[in-house]
Amino acid sequence: MDDRWTTDRRPTDDRTTTDGRRLRLLRLLLLLLLLLLLLLLILLLLLLLLLLLLLLLLLLLLLRRLLLLLLLKLLLLLPLLLLLLPQLILLILLPLLLLLLLLLLLLLLLLLLLLLLLLLLLLLLLLLLLLLRLLLILLLLLLLLLLLLLLLLLLLLLLLLLLLLLLQ
Repeated sequence: MDDRWTTDRRPTDDRTTTDGRRLRLLRLLLLLLLLLLLLLLILLLLLLLLLLLLLLLLLLLLLRRLLLLLLLKLLLLLPLLLLLLPQLILLILLPLLLLLLLLLLLLLLLLLLLLLLLLLLLLLLLLLLLLLRLLLILLLLLLLLLLLLLLLLLLLLLLLLLLLLLLQ
């Protein structure tokens, strides 16, 4: 009897072949690796958020000290105010502008952190539901890494501004 013409052949299931088992194991390991990477990114974001809150606290302490110093300078220089008005305006406006820029940068950093956390949570949810293919997951991870680099650059700029404010 010729087996080529029989219709009783069943398609091979990937779960029963050795290659199919390896492929399933590889997919499972890749999913576990991606989940571990997401957890590490979330921990890094929480650490950055803590650092940002510490910087904000330092900025508030610095702002209080700076305002007290400015009030003392104004009281001491009140007789010379008319003579030194342009320099005094620069002396007052420049730190305030730096502080305003620093606060805006902090707000931008907080918004970026929130966006990054939302993206991570979305990626984690989609990973858990297995709706994304591997390529889309890798693209989202690359986007998250780019956002993290942008976040680190903003943090460095914030630290530089804070250092500039402290040196003034």
